[in-house]
Amino acid sequence: MKSKIEAIKEKEMALRGTERLHIKRLDPEATIPTRGSEGSAGLDLYALREQFVLPRHQQNIRTGVAMSIPDGNVGMIWPRSGLAAKHLIDVMAGVVDSDYTGEIIVILRNHNDIPFKVHKGERVAQMIIQGYNKLEPMEVDELDQTSRNVEGFGSTGRF
Repeated sequence: MKSKIEAIKEKEMALRGTERLHIKRLDPEATIPTRGSEGSAGLDLYALREQFVLPRHQQNIRTGVAMSIPDGNVGMIWPRSGLAAKHLIDVMAGVVDSDYTGEIIVILRNHNDIPFKVHKGERVAQMIIQGYNKLEPMEVDELDQTSRNVEGFGSTGRF
């Protein structure tokens, strides 16, 4: 018999309409993305091969996986906080559109003065799948006025 908490969780999942993210392993040695914990927003992406990211350079890191992101969603590739904080490793150009079904490639940027070794099977980035509004661009003669209007950098306070 289910506990009250289990029944509530099942009901919440049904109401949310939990969807599946279809992932294809393109290389038998690839690691399927995983979540670090139940509450993790991001799916950890893993390096397919060992390689180096030279100081002040960037390197494409293969994951060996492809995925089918549902229409109306986008995969955003973000740095892992530990790599950023400990090794100054950042992620570049992290948008994966729903109509792209090729291999997920992570572009790592080394902001450090020493080479960074990427180990095979190491978590190198995280992907957050999020919904977005598909708005059709339309040219207009005027835009709505706001209290901020055209004020740019620093206009809402100190840097």
